[in-house]
Amino acid sequence: MNLLARSPNRLLFISERFPPDVGGVSRSADRLTQSLVQLGLSLEVLTWSRYLQPGEVMRQAVDTPSGSLSVHRVGLYRQWDMTLPHTLNVLDWLHDDQPFQAVWGHYLFPAAFVAVWFAQLKGLPSLVSARGNDVDRAMFPPGDFARLQWTLAQATQIAAVSQNMAHKVQCLSQRQDVQVLHNGVNTDEFHANWPPDDLAQLRQSLGIAPQETVLGFSGELREKKGQRFLLQTLAQVQQVRPACLLVIGEVRPSAQTLIESFANDHPQAADRIVITGHLPDPKAVARHLSLCDVYLQPSLWEGLPNALLEAMACERCCIASDAGGIPEVMESGKTGFLLPRSQLHHLGDAVLECLSLPLSERQEIGKRAGNLIRTRFSLMQEQTQLKALLQGLYRQ
Repeated sequence: MNLLARSPNRLLFISERFPPDVGGVSRSADRLTQSLVQLGLSLEVLTWSRYLQPGEVMRQAVDTPSGSLSVHRVGLYRQWDMTLPHTLNVLDWLHDDQPFQAVWGHYLFPAAFVAVWFAQLKGLPSLVSARGNDVDRAMFPPGDFARLQWTLAQATQIAAVSQNMAHKVQCLSQRQDVQVLHNGVNTDEFHANWPPDDLAQLRQSLGIAPQETVLGFSGELREKKGQRFLLQTLAQVQQVRPACLLVIGEVRPSAQTLIESFANDHPQAADRIVITGHLPDPKAVARHLSLCDVYLQPSLWEGLPNALLEAMACERCCIASDAGGIPEVMESGKTGFLLPRSQLHHLGDAVLECLSLPLSERQEIGKRAGNLIRTRFSLMQEQTQLKALLQGLYRQ
């Protein structure tokens, strides 16, 4: 059903990352573009690639369950001052071939800046989405505060991933029309209904012993996600009971260096860090999440992390920092446990306290978390918000 059939509906969607790239920006871009296609838009995606020659352009036709879209990948130069002018050349070519009616920039720099500048040049409405640490990265040195303010001031519409992020954007831009577009979760993929034998086999294949407590983390292991606190927590929990840290995703080179240093001081704990590598299949991610006795999200700053919502959808008992929009989705003691981001050095104590609770109590917390995601953060809820956002954009 074409929900926007009465409006011009050719949309340019710009995102720094897009599948098969990893990370929250890529995953949310994938989910949003699928919803946009389902809403009846003709969609062109532009993203950048480190795997192409500088300036090279590659077009792909991507099939989604709702229809097809075109993805244009532009090879990065070493510096943005070369990449961005060339990107505008590519956008001119695409627009001349078949004009766009609106432009969406996903993440404030570079995508949203390019989207707003191109839209200004062509007289088009623009929408930008603030995702996570993109505000902080641009606000503080070596970020470009002037470019951040210009982008927010000139965008036709602004969507923020959480109320916390919306408030930051309002303070920066003095605009009161910032709308919240929460992340959504595909609950057909992320759930707790996996056959016990299947999970037991997966656990065995990962080398996790039957008696080990599984501390879980999903995504790219890096500084902003609290990697130091995760490692410290593993060492502390191991002093009390057998435990491993299951990293469902990849480890950045900087984090790998930290792990190597950690191994020198805590060889036994380091030996029980289980890293899956990137899992492109969401159902595989969900199966691994279902192995976790406690899921940990000790972020230093955040928007509204996809990984935490997915762990909650899988009915895991979660402990998270109070960064960004996390308190908007988690009520401490009811749907998980919140730890002040200034107190993350106590994460190990919080985990041991959580594990001391009766299993039935932890399971009940997980069930309430799953019910919350299904009722408030489903794809249907996200699409309802998305539809209202687009209708406002096309009325401009």
